[in-house]
Amino acid sequence: MSVTRGRGRRAVKTVTVRRLPALPVLAALAALATGCGIRATEVPTDFGPAPSRVHCSVSEPDVSTQSSRGLPVQVFLLCGSSLVAVDRTVSVADGTADSRQRVLVAQELLNQLASAPSAGEREAGYKTTVRDGMTVTGPRPQDPEDTLRLSFPPDALAKSSLAQIVCTFSDSAAAEGDGSVVLGGPDNAPLHHYECTDEVRAEPNRVEPPSSEVTDG
Repeated sequence: MSVTRGRGRRAVKTVTVRRLPALPVLAALAALATGCGIRATEVPTDFGPAPSRVHCSVSEPDVSTQSSRGLPVQVFLLCGSSLVAVDRTVSVADGTADSRQRVLVAQELLNQLASAPSAGEREAGYKTTVRDGMTVTGPRPQDPEDTLRLSFPPDALAKSSLAQIVCTFSDSAAAEGDGSVVLGGPDNAPLHHYECTDEVRAEPNRVEPPSSEVTDG
């Protein structure tokens, strides 16, 4: 600021002071600068892991159509880290004896487990670890009448494969009255009662189906 004197009185020169731009203006200028090729400061952000694409949900099947093709059943497939039931059908001739029916149903269920999931099921995240070509037969003369013998030793199967088989059988006509399943292999190894539990369904790759040795024939 400058001061001039003249004819006995003091003259004051007016000084103009510029104010700084308001914050919104600064923000607009920063955005404009970014658009002109000036790199803005990068601020790291952490929004957690990306959401999983596995949703384990497929379109509901037409139950009436299923019934016309065969007996509606459910098989357990892997989805994510858990076992999830999906709808299938099996064909058993009318008039088949109960003992024979159990074996036929068990074989149909094994075939379903070994088959590749449908395109829609694969898209939803379903898969199976049950090997193709596995067969099942009924009891030998010294076995309990509810025994199912696999063509591959149960204790040699992967945890997830055994879990799929046990949980599928236990939820079907192949099971005993209490939902457990008596399984054996092609050899003379002891038979075992197997159960499908909540823990097995939740973590089939880690938790093996609980079992106990069959001690009587």
